[in-house]
Amino acid sequence: MLSFSWDILLLVLGGGFLSGFIDSIAGGGGLIALPVLLALQIPPHYAIGTNKFAATFGAAVSSYQFFKAGKVDMHLLYRLMPFTLGGAIIGCLFMLHLSAETLQPLVILSLIAAAVFVFTRRGLGQHSSYTGMTQKTFWQGAAFALVIGLYDGFIGPGTGTFLIIAFAMLGFDFVVAAGNAKILNLVSNITAFVLFIISGKVLYVYGLVMALGIFLGAFFGSRMAIRHGSGFVRFVMMAVTTVLIGKLLLEYIGVI
Repeated sequence: MLSFSWDILLLVLGGGFLSGFIDSIAGGGGLIALPVLLALQIPPHYAIGTNKFAATFGAAVSSYQFFKAGKVDMHLLYRLMPFTLGGAIIGCLFMLHLSAETLQPLVILSLIAAAVFVFTRRGLGQHSSYTGMTQKTFWQGAAFALVIGLYDGFIGPGTGTFLIIAFAMLGFDFVVAAGNAKILNLVSNITAFVLFIISGKVLYVYGLVMALGIFLGAFFGSRMAIRHGSGFVRFVMMAVTTVLIGKLLLEYIGVI
């Protein structure tokens, strides 16, 4: 179906590296990886499946880096994982049978709302105000985990950004919010990854090459996020969100 020339494989590798680097800091790596695969004329369901296959490796690397640095709250995450798992299964099953076109306007509006929220609340994520899990924070987190997991299973780009903002709203600083986001993103990625393999929607040569790029990018990106702190994560996250909004808007109105 597709050729495997060296220049194409290098493009996939480079796209994977940039995707993993950005995604490990602020989410939104699918903004880079998915268009690279679609530009190679890969059918959308195969492109999404191959991207999920590759992204799982990057999520594993960055999750480990944040976990090793103590920048995650596993007490809360263990309780949120089932909601992410359930959402990802539902979203992935929908994606395999439905078009994503009807979801696109909602994604654009959600990203714009998230960007406005973060821009207007400059203190968000700069310092931690989280004092422990309460019934309120659990159910808020569960709602975020379920809905964002569903979206990640359905299509994916922007999932990490949504999760970082969600955890910042619960009171975490942006570095720990990014670490928490990576753990839940790994859960939803593995879920979708398995379902796509079962449905035969993964191109393994491209997936493995992109996985190598994402692996390397995630390694360096997560270390930079941990080293440079919340201000750096916030800056990259807002840059990625702005670009993602612009790209989705241009696609929606048919400019690109």
